Amino acid sequence: MAGKRIVCRCNDVTAEEIEALIDSGVTDIEEIKRLLRVGMGPCQGRTCLPIVIGILARKTGKRLEEIPLPKARVPVRPVRVEAITGGADE
Repeated sequence: MAGKRIVCRCNDVTAEEIEALIDSGVTDIEEIKRLLRVGMGPCQGRTCLPIVIGILARKTGKRLEEIPLPKARVPVRPVRVEAITGGADE
């Protein structure tokens, strides 16, 4: 594993995986998010999405401002916090 640069620690995604996907023609941040699951872990992309956007800008020649953040999506139906945390009467 020497030389691997982890970008998304939550989902163990490397810079090399992101670059390979961009090299294959995927240049939409939403599609990158769906395919590699970056930004979908417990941190919700607070750390990795700015890095992914930086890689995307560098590889495509775009400015950072030209690449929008992916859309945040709320759950389809509300879930009680107890169901997530394993609290009272799941």
